[in-house]
Amino acid sequence: MELIILGATFFGFLVLGVPVAFAIGLSAICTILYEGLPVAVIFQQMMSGMNIFSFLAIPFFVFSGELMLHGGVADKIVQLAKNLVGHIRGGLGMSNVVACTLFGGVSGSPVADVSAMGAVMIPMMKKEGFDTDYAVNVTTHASLVGALMPTSHNMIIYALAAGGKVSIGALIAAGLLPALVLMVCMLVAAYAVAVKRGYPAGKFPGWSEVFRSFAAALPGLLIVGIILAGILSGVFTATESAAVAVTYTILLTFFIYRTMTLQNFLRAAAKAVKTTGVVLLLIGVSTMFQYLMGLYEVADFAGDLMNKVSSQPWMIFLLINIILFLLGTFMDMAATILICTPIFLPIAMKAGMDPVQFGMLMLINCALGLNTPPVGTTQFVGCAIGGISVGAVMRTILPFYAALIAALMFVTYVPAFSLWLPRLLMGYKG
Repeated sequence: MELIILGATFFGFLVLGVPVAFAIGLSAICTILYEGLPVAVIFQQMMSGMNIFSFLAIPFFVFSGELMLHGGVADKIVQLAKNLVGHIRGGLGMSNVVACTLFGGVSGSPVADVSAMGAVMIPMMKKEGFDTDYAVNVTTHASLVGALMPTSHNMIIYALAAGGKVSIGALIAAGLLPALVLMVCMLVAAYAVAVKRGYPAGKFPGWSEVFRSFAAALPGLLIVGIILAGILSGVFTATESAAVAVTYTILLTFFIYRTMTLQNFLRAAAKAVKTTGVVLLLIGVSTMFQYLMGLYEVADFAGDLMNKVSSQPWMIFLLINIILFLLGTFMDMAATILICTPIFLPIAMKAGMDPVQFGMLMLINCALGLNTPPVGTTQFVGCAIGGISVGAVMRTILPFYAALIAALMFVTYVPAFSLWLPRLLMGYKG
């Protein structure tokens, strides 16, 4: 009965339009009161969930991404991407994919990525004669690669939701190949749609211009290399790498590029504080939720249900993907990770999936949810920038969805995409 109350109140609050964090917390409170447990359990679980040293990486990574967003780094990355692939058919679309991938590497946030790249690329593509729905779809889907990059705070959230079963360093290394796969799939989709619609190709500016733009963008792109090199060499931990990222970004935007203003710095700081507060609230209330799910053995119950459908690992992985996708359509990325990891990670591990590989599966699924209504954060941002309705964008979204699902299937059924680099660079034994 307690499990019914937990699930029914949670989904009931969501249907009523209550924000996810409050829906999680209120459903946990209702269940605790019904169970007759002391109310102090609520606060104990919230504090234990938030009072973890590794969570210091979250505000630092968020702040670093906001500084990159407001510090003028995007323009240099866009110019490099245009010079690299702008001469291919549908060149601005291809440039958009590459630019979103590169900026996703330095921001670590799909929402920051679509905000920065969308503000530059969507108006530019519309001016050059590209359809608005194409410009928005390319930007919003390519920006999702930020969730897999070393600066992604969602990796930290997953590592801690996994209960210490996975190394943050291994996750950071594991995200690189899936990010590359996702970029390639998006390039194929963008090119296919460009050919179908007859979009023109641009002109190649010459290798000297490519090298010049690369030199201009390189200081910003180095943040990924600094984080990876520092963690892999043991110079600093994953948490310390986030502080290094902020320090480097401040030096870069103020003293190297000299594009940061005091007003933009304060705007970036305010946005980082707001985002961090939302994430930590989600972590706190989700810890209560996880406590109750452990108490009522939800993971075992879900595993038994899946085994009744099929005992084949490939089918279990497919079912997990479908469930995560459906949940991601109306839940925020952090909330989905915090709630679903304790349920589905044990099931996936029992079926033979490594926790690092499951982390990549989880991140791509949650990223897919960012582009799917009714939540669809990145899609709403892209549509607002493009001045187009979500319905108009959804009518032509299938090729880009197909690209994302193809990348997800590669990561789900080919473990090497997630595990090769951690094993090569870190000696990971998973």
